Amino acid sequence: MEKYQSIYQRALERKGSQAQLEALLSKPKTTEQLKQLTDDIWLEEFTRKIFQSGFYWAVINAKWPGFREVFWDFSVEKLLMMAPEMLEQKASDERIVRNFKKVQTLPINCLMIHEVAQEHGSFRDFVAQWPSEDIIGLWLYLKKHGARLGGNTGAFALRALGKDTFMLSRDVEAYCRANEVIDGGLHSKRSLQAIQGMFNELQQQSGRSLTELSQLIAFSIGDNYVGMQTN
Repeated sequence: MEKYQSIYQRALERKGSQAQLEALLSKPKTTEQLKQLTDDIWLEEFTRKIFQSGFYWAVINAKWPGFREVFWDFSVEKLLMMAPEMLEQKASDERIVRNFKKVQTLPINCLMIHEVAQEHGSFRDFVAQWPSEDIIGLWLYLKKHGARLGGNTGAFALRALGKDTFMLSRDVEAYCRANEVIDGGLHSKRSLQAIQGMFNELQQQSGRSLTELSQLIAFSIGDNYVGMQTN
């Protein structure tokens, strides 16, 4: 396995200077900062990322005030009491992107958040306390218990709200295949465990967050650009 210092040096050479490279790296939130987020915020971000999947992100973001109006600011408490027959009505509202299948994820993910809160006190604490050395376990939990949170969608939501996670971008996948970390399907359990193991080792070598390491790998091999979606 390639050493952290080699990855960092290659990214450094491509970005010009240590100051420039460090300025591009994102820092995840601390556990205490994550605990300041409400469960409503988590439901909102899951929904945003579900709708952004397959759409231009700018289009979804432009209509987001309408989403917040239609779905009561993503109040978990209010949405839990929503009558099932209201779902189709809301899915046809012109203030949102009208996609009934994606709207159907709302009550499912709302219930997941509620059930986690019942068991762990709050969903935010559940996420905040999840160990980074098993971040794929949190991905798999979201995929199993939520709706449309598999693939990169759940991970994108985690990253957006500051939970430390690597991303399986095209660049990270290409790196893992070139270095023979994986040779099968990207999202198979075996591949995910191998990638997690690689990041854990790099973390031990560097003291860096998964977020920073993921970005450094992308910066070290991909096109010379910056963007959260590819890091």
